[in-house]
Amino acid sequence: MRIVRLPGIHHDSNVMVIIGTLGCIVIDSGTSWYQSLQLERIQGILEDNPGESPNIDRILLTSRRFPCSGGAKHLATEFNNCPVHIHQEGQSSLETGDFFTTWANRFDSDMPSISTQAVSDGEVFALGNGQVCALALPGHCADNMAYHVPEKSLLIAGLLMPRADRPTRWDLPTGCLPDIVKSLERIKRMKLETIIPLQGPAIKGKDHVLEILTRHIEFFKDCVRREGKPPKSWSRPAPTALWLTPHPPWPLEEREEIS
Repeated sequence: MRIVRLPGIHHDSNVMVIIGTLGCIVIDSGTSWYQSLQLERIQGILEDNPGESPNIDRILLTSRRFPCSGGAKHLATEFNNCPVHIHQEGQSSLETGDFFTTWANRFDSDMPSISTQAVSDGEVFALGNGQVCALALPGHCADNMAYHVPEKSLLIAGLLMPRADRPTRWDLPTGCLPDIVKSLERIKRMKLETIIPLQGPAIKGKDHVLEILTRHIEFFKDCVRREGKPPKSWSRPAPTALWLTPHPPWPLEEREEIS
C-alpha cells in the first residue's frame, strides 16, 4: 500500500491518495480554485505506479466544507464519474450546491453540485493489501468524518484536527464542544503512529501524536469549564478560518511527509 499526502495550497485541505493492490482512493479534494492542479498532481502519482490502473475508484470527503469538497466534482468527472462519499449530514449541501452551508460563499466561490453516496461510521473500503475504515467524529460539524488505515496506524482526521498547532472551532452551525472532546478521546485510545490534519504536515510518532492530542483535549476541556468560551487573549477567527489561533502560539513540529 502506498499513501501520499498532497499538501494543501492556500485554503485547500491536504489531499490524500491511497493506492492498494485492488484499488485507489482519494480523500478530500481541496477547493475548486486549484482543482486542475490537483488533477495533475494525482495523475502524476498514479503514473508512478506501473501496472496499476491509472484511475481512482472513489473520493471520500471528511466534510462538506469548501476547503475539503470544492474540487470533488471536477476530480470525480475526470476520473470516470467515480462515486463521491460523504456523511449523510453533508449530502444535501453538496447535491444542491449550497454555498452557505459548504462555506463556499466565504471564499467568494460557487459550490458545484454533485451526486453523492452516504458513508457511515464503521464502513470499510478494501484495497487488497490494506483498507480504509470510516469513523464519524463530530464536533466541528455534524458531518465530520475521519478515515483510518489500520495497516499504517494512520488517521486522516479532517476538521477535528485542522492543524497540529491550531485547535478546531465549535462555534459554527452543527458544532458541539463536548463532542470534540469525545471524538479526540476516541482517537487517543487508538494509539496511532500518524495523524494527517486538515492542513499542514503529518503528525508522526506515537509520542508526538499523544502530545498533540493531549494538548488539544486539555484545551477543549478548559473551554467546557469556561462555558464554551476560548481564552480572551486569542484573536477572533477570520471569516474563512476553520480553526482558532492560540496566543502565545502552540509549537508546530515539522516531520517527514508520508510517501
